[in-house]
Amino acid sequence: MKVHSKSLPMATAHELGRMAEDLAVDYYKKNGYSIVVRNYRYQKAEVDLIVRKANYLVAVEVKARSTAYFGAPEKFITPKKVKLLVMAMDAYVNQNNLDVEIRFDVMSYLLCDGKWVCNPIQNAFYPF
Repeated sequence: MKVHSKSLPMATAHELGRMAEDLAVDYYKKNGYSIVVRNYRYQKAEVDLIVRKANYLVAVEVKARSTAYFGAPEKFITPKKVKLLVMAMDAYVNQNNLDVEIRFDVMSYLLCDGKWVCNPIQNAFYPF
């Protein structure tokens, strides 16, 4: 887990999500990935980030919560969401005629005492 300090005023859920996505972009850039697309939409699906490093194309689901009262942020990814992510990534790869390995990551962010605690999860799930 990594801790990111940023002073945060009261924010809406949408603003918290956007801040977490920005942190995820920074994380992947620092780790040698290029940002391909933010908020890729296909039909009813949205992929928060698509990043690339060498022959890996990574779909990143960013989850952020201001409290762990109801559980860790990554626990809110439903089987339906996984199915939509897989469908969207399949469409993206086919539309762009890519020959790449696909990975699905989750970037889980929890706001604790005004600081973001990050739990990056590589290969969080596999297409079924």
